[in-house]
Amino acid sequence: MKTITSVQNPFIKSLVQLQEKAKVRKQTGMFLMEGKREIELALKGNYELETVLFVPELIENENLSSFKAKEYIEINKEVYQKLAYRDTTEGILAVAKTKSHELKDLKLSKNPLLLVAESIEKPGNLGAILRTADAANIDAVIIANPKSDLYNQNTVRSSVGCLFTNQIAVATTEEVIAYLKSNQIAIYSATLQNSNPYHIKDYTLPTALVVGTEATGLTAAWREEHIQNINIPMQGEIDSMNVSVAAAILLFEAKRQRGFQ
Repeated sequence: MKTITSVQNPFIKSLVQLQEKAKVRKQTGMFLMEGKREIELALKGNYELETVLFVPELIENENLSSFKAKEYIEINKEVYQKLAYRDTTEGILAVAKTKSHELKDLKLSKNPLLLVAESIEKPGNLGAILRTADAANIDAVIIANPKSDLYNQNTVRSSVGCLFTNQIAVATTEEVIAYLKSNQIAIYSATLQNSNPYHIKDYTLPTALVVGTEATGLTAAWREEHIQNINIPMQGEIDSMNVSVAAAILLFEAKRQRGFQ
């Protein structure tokens, strides 16, 4: 088993680049994650592990073989702290292959419930949306016109590993709308313009709930004919809320109507 004890090691330097730069993740088709639970969820989601790095003093290495990585590397605390994103010290990281997230690969139930998130910029918001989607156990999350890298460390962390538990597709807004219409999935866009309160709509049939950013909202394409506009009535001074909170309200209303099935 290999051991690395220097932060100047070329492989460690390459992992720092992998962690910090979306361009490198895209070029290599790899990403870096940390934490035992996240790694276990990634394996459950059929992600392939290339390398597991661990600090022997912080984690029992006799159980690491269950991760089925191609390579295991012992590292010291200094190297771990160079790579770790979180303040907590679990002592384990992994390099894994990214997945292709195409609309055509989604496997939907007979009566699907989908969440579409358009142009989400902050990785933390994207992660929170994925966590909400997992909690509601919906069919899939579709990212339209992505502005944030799906495999950003903050996305992985804030999703608490739910990046790996959800079906996820990434496409342009036009492609997503065409996909939903071709599959006869009703579209409900959360927007202030010409909209009705969300709770008066029926989400018991195939449904896609669409949310956008707080700053700019959804693009005009989501307010065209045959798309229903909904809003969450604001009772205070502000006219919007965090996108992950809005997504949670809409999804759990849909789940309530469906008897939480």
